[in-house]
Amino acid sequence: MIRADRLSKRFGPVSAVEDLSFEVAAGEILGFLGPNGAGKSTTLRMLSGYWPPSSGAAAIAGLDLAQSSLAARRRLGYLPEAFAAPPELRVSEYLRFRAGLKGLAGRERRARVQEVAQQLGLTERLRQTCGSLSKGYRQRVGLADALLNRPPALLLDEPFTGLDPLQRVEFRDQLAQLAREGHAILFSSHVLPEVDALAERVLILHRGRCAALGSRAELIQAAREEAPLRVVTAGDGAALEQALLGLAAWRLLRREGGALTLQAQGAAERQSLFQWLAQRREPMLEFRVLEPSLEDLFRRLVGPQEPA
Repeated sequence: MIRADRLSKRFGPVSAVEDLSFEVAAGEILGFLGPNGAGKSTTLRMLSGYWPPSSGAAAIAGLDLAQSSLAARRRLGYLPEAFAAPPELRVSEYLRFRAGLKGLAGRERRARVQEVAQQLGLTERLRQTCGSLSKGYRQRVGLADALLNRPPALLLDEPFTGLDPLQRVEFRDQLAQLAREGHAILFSSHVLPEVDALAERVLILHRGRCAALGSRAELIQAAREEAPLRVVTAGDGAALEQALLGLAAWRLLRREGGALTLQAQGAAERQSLFQWLAQRREPMLEFRVLEPSLEDLFRRLVGPQEPA
């Protein structure tokens, strides 16, 4: 439904997005996760037809954005990060205006405005001016705008920015319902918990490139290969730390008394460590791999910056 094929975007010598490929199927929610400046908004602007790619191709509902731009964009709803409706217009006026731009007229236009307003809980707000709405309701107006032409695909750029916790839950529920109705949804965020809670698959973008792509379970399983190991000894933790310094395959992350957290690469190194500890008759109380989280994977892939 939404497809990117080796998309790249360059601004002079700067590569904002490089060789990015993915697909979003009907009824699926793909979370686009990355730190600020990773290339998320640039990618969405290319997929919306707002910016042409420097190379690569994009398609919406099987229609190439370069070859069939107008037809493809008619099958797309787009909520930009900086969505802003004219503050002096009533919600109903704004939505009728936008519906007209999308080719709806007369009874069909009025009916569609009422339909999306009811769908998103805006019926009681139609007579209010856009400027008098809370941030949460303004986001609903933006989503209503994106849905007016009944698009099978939705692009949402940082849709949770500025929402309070209750508004986030409500907006998340609305997006989940839209996916159940068959919409393909691609949304970007630097807020990791929102992506974790809503997306069926996650694409982690770093410096314009795909750093990881898969379901939460797939990403966590891949992260287990490099997950830290916790070793607790009843002996001298400081002495064990000094002995471990001679093992090049291991890196000590921290030590708290007799509890050591270590980093290695893969199961073979863990097995060799266990054998090494047994040979030195270390009185182990605990030896286990720490279960990784999506946040652990995010930090490992993109560095120490905060994901939220």
